[in-house]
Amino acid sequence: MIIKGVFGKAIKDSRNDLTVEVTIDSDIGKFKSSAPNGKSKGKYESKSYMKSLQKDIESLGKLSDYFSEEYIEKFSDLRRIEDIVKGHIGANTLFAFESAVLKALSKEQKKEIWELINPNAKKFPRFVGNSVGGGLHSSSLKKPDFQEFLLIPDSKSPKENQKINLELKEKLRNLLKKKDSKFIDKKTDEDAWMTSLNEKEILDTLSELKVPVGVDIAPSGFYQRKKYHYKNPVLDRTSEEQLIYVKNLIKNYSLFYIEDPFEEEDFESFSKLLKLFPKVLVVGDDLTVTNYKRFEKAMEMKSINAIIVKPNQNGSLIEVERVVKLAKEKGIKTIFSHRSGETNESILADLAFGFGADFIKCGITGPERTAKINRLIEIEKSLNFNSTK
Repeated sequence: MIIKGVFGKAIKDSRNDLTVEVTIDSDIGKFKSSAPNGKSKGKYESKSYMKSLQKDIESLGKLSDYFSEEYIEKFSDLRRIEDIVKGHIGANTLFAFESAVLKALSKEQKKEIWELINPNAKKFPRFVGNSVGGGLHSSSLKKPDFQEFLLIPDSKSPKENQKINLELKEKLRNLLKKKDSKFIDKKTDEDAWMTSLNEKEILDTLSELKVPVGVDIAPSGFYQRKKYHYKNPVLDRTSEEQLIYVKNLIKNYSLFYIEDPFEEEDFESFSKLLKLFPKVLVVGDDLTVTNYKRFEKAMEMKSINAIIVKPNQNGSLIEVERVVKLAKEKGIKTIFSHRSGETNESILADLAFGFGADFIKCGITGPERTAKINRLIEIEKSLNFNSTK
């Protein structure tokens, strides 16, 4: 496959913010893909754009003719693209570009996108569904300080997992109506329920659903001057007090999954928590930002046993592959994840399945979230069909 030209344009994401869509013109046709946007960002994430979205689009135009002598025939050939664009475009633009290239390769070779990564992939990721939201994702004046409350059914079937999550989310809606007098069916950036309840009240409610649950605390959003500043209710916690608080939540609510329990510099507190609860998924996101060196540090300090993989957090799918490979070598669980500002692009599902992710975090409802879920269900259906031939 030969790239004859490439150009970008600005489109709107699910939050109505601008993001990038990249189209490639190849010898087998035109293919396009888009990148999501994160609102809650780790400070060590790769820059979404080199200077600005518009500058990235201009850079693509200037580089357009440079790809015509590069013959792309396999996943690892993405490195050739990266060598050309390095220093000219940011992570969002690179991710959208490489995704469009994989679509072209998929068409040319009559393969599914996931087959370009691993033709022998068989394991479906378990769903991590955001059911109630708070923190930076909620526009409510009174809200939980934690960013996400997650439902994690344990079926091996994507179709069954989605059915469970949809039923539970509706049941949760009725429970929230009873417990939160201010509840009005409003939703957060990720189409999760918005509530004025605090995290303990929400966890009390989730415990009635009889399903494994987790939380994304995302405390970098409320950590300042060496303290965690909670607003619902108002109180400050030191790192030591945060550790005690999180420890009690895990014990009292049998939490299965806890993402970013501490701010993004505190590898040591992560390590202390993991030592106390080796069987709980202690997940790094802002801590590791899909960055190989940050991940290596987390490994050295034994800070996590699971890592969030956000492809646009890095941009380079070659680097994503390196991160996943290291995770597998070290026995670390991988969670491929959407962002709060999403598009209808579904390639995250192919990446999660192809790379053998243990989990996929892409919400429960909303068109941009269900695009990923439906793609996984489609893969499941095609494999089941082929296996019965």
